[in-house]
Amino acid sequence: MEVKSTSKYVRISSKKARDVAREIQGLPVSSALDILNFTPRKAARLIGKTLKTAIADAENNFELDADTLVVKEAVIGIGPGLRRFKPRARGSAGAIRKPTSHIRIVLAPGKEPDPGKKQRKPKAAAKTSKGAAKTSKPAKVQPPAAAPAAAAPPEDTAEA
Repeated sequence: MEVKSTSKYVRISSKKARDVAREIQGLPVSSALDILNFTPRKAARLIGKTLKTAIADAENNFELDADTLVVKEAVIGIGPGLRRFKPRARGSAGAIRKPTSHIRIVLAPGKEPDPGKKQRKPKAAAKTSKGAAKTSKPAKVQPPAAAPAAAAPPEDTAEA
């Protein structure tokens, strides 16, 4: 079951908010909240509010455990922009665009770690030099070349 939460008409550029939203996609909710709390950007505060709303919806409306939730999507859409005008030289006006965004966060229950099952550690990658190939195939070993026979005379094929 997915839980969706949306904030509309948020006064921030969607380009600025997308940088922060990419950081939390696919993470557990606790890790995503930690990242947002320690990110010193306006978008992090606004996305954090939407994420907390989604968590509260999951707990109260759908009776899901907040510890098992994962951020499935964090999408920032473009909202309608406000247009203001500022006086310029010789009676003209310059347009000022104030962008807005729509923040949508989708939470999904993740896999619960089984306490009885041992967790496997990922295998360490083999260390390679910059020029070496990443696959470690053994090199083909060729037998040593036979020594040339000095005692044997060359064959003549020109006898006709």
